[in-house]
Amino acid sequence: MSCAKEYCGLFGIYGCEDAAEKTYYGLYSLQHRGEESAGIASTDGKDIICYKGMGLVSEAIKPHMLKLLKNSAAIGHVRYSTTGSSSIGNAQPLVVDYYKGKVAVAHNGQLTNAKRLRKEFEANGSIFHTTSDTEVILHLMAKPLHMMQDTLSLVLQQLHGSFSLLFLTPEELIGVRDPYGFRPLALGRLNSGYVLASETCAMDQVGAEYIRDVNPGEAVYIGKNGIRSEYYCPQKHIKPAFCVFELVYFSRPDSKIYGESVHVFRKRLGAKLSEEAPVDADVVISVPEGGNSAAIGYSHASGIPFDRGFIRNHYVGRTFILPEQDRRHRTVELKLNALKETVKGKRVIVIDDSIVRGTTSKSRFGQLRKAGAKEIHVRITCPPHRYPCYYGIDFQKKGELLATNRTLDEIRQFLDVESLCYLSVEGMMSCTTQPQHHFCDACFTSNYPTALEDETRKLTEKKP
Repeated sequence: MSCAKEYCGLFGIYGCEDAAEKTYYGLYSLQHRGEESAGIASTDGKDIICYKGMGLVSEAIKPHMLKLLKNSAAIGHVRYSTTGSSSIGNAQPLVVDYYKGKVAVAHNGQLTNAKRLRKEFEANGSIFHTTSDTEVILHLMAKPLHMMQDTLSLVLQQLHGSFSLLFLTPEELIGVRDPYGFRPLALGRLNSGYVLASETCAMDQVGAEYIRDVNPGEAVYIGKNGIRSEYYCPQKHIKPAFCVFELVYFSRPDSKIYGESVHVFRKRLGAKLSEEAPVDADVVISVPEGGNSAAIGYSHASGIPFDRGFIRNHYVGRTFILPEQDRRHRTVELKLNALKETVKGKRVIVIDDSIVRGTTSKSRFGQLRKAGAKEIHVRITCPPHRYPCYYGIDFQKKGELLATNRTLDEIRQFLDVESLCYLSVEGMMSCTTQPQHHFCDACFTSNYPTALEDETRKLTEKKP
């Protein structure tokens, strides 16, 4: 995978002893979704307290904080910034005290109308304390609307773009998914309580049982009287557009996303690649971790043996300090080392999940060449990324994308490999058991499922 960033991970729990501790372990399982900051908010039924910090979960949340957070309901968040700068002020959950009391919110996604809404609030004298689009949601909640109606439903109807949300009040845990269902959100049960999480692997970590996904356009309310569900928008506005890149790359292979086993889906991708892009070679290897499952599928379907071609150094973290001009290249080399015994003198098929900007992939394939690979044949389990994502993934500028203005052969030459093939859109979509029209593939096709405001397009399509 070349330089696309994870966005955010959510975990919430209600009605369980040591909710904050379980949230802590749930966030550990979601660490791959954001390494920039982490936070946990909990309630004792009267007040909400929150601790958050920069860095990994273990860096941001200390053991003494968990003791102070010890309650029966909590929400947590790990963040990578797709909108808003990297700072402690933008770390989540965000907590405010407004006319209905205290509330904490955690957000996975990206609001496409946040800039316009923020301008409107600021023009009316509102003061923002972060640069995160999530704060717009809190300002909408604090704005007196129709006091006799459900304020949250009215707020959610004003949001455009992608949002899976967790709200924590002293009385309730609330989980929300946008009408397109861009970002995942799952519901589970733990003893007499309930869990909400971005991925089911976090439920496994705390011993919770997966029940179902929160549906697009649905809000799930969990409180002392149990659980209730409602749809906050008309059914005609619900148009599933699940992010297919969640299955291809972002989610952990031991998770179930959109009803799919991620591992099984990726094995299908690999098998489909062997059908669409066969090549005579000696060994199949993967770029860890994203290419592992697909490489197994390619090997089984092609009959070419699978072996480990890269060894990963798990101890190269985000805090490793190097001079700025060397950092990106050196970190790539430190994270992965080519295994000479596997590739030397051989024709090697390399399976990877994607190539976004290309610089990381070029360095990795160069390592294989130095290790003595005779031929390098690259197979990618999704189509070329040619268009920006406006829904929460950090490739938002067209000029950053390697495939935008290059032919397949130009990309191959840039990577310095013998052959390069991407899986077709049709091949990728054939690997899912869900209806194909229920997925968003805009970063491959430019078929955006929502209308985009001009200001959003201008901001994100600028060249870097």
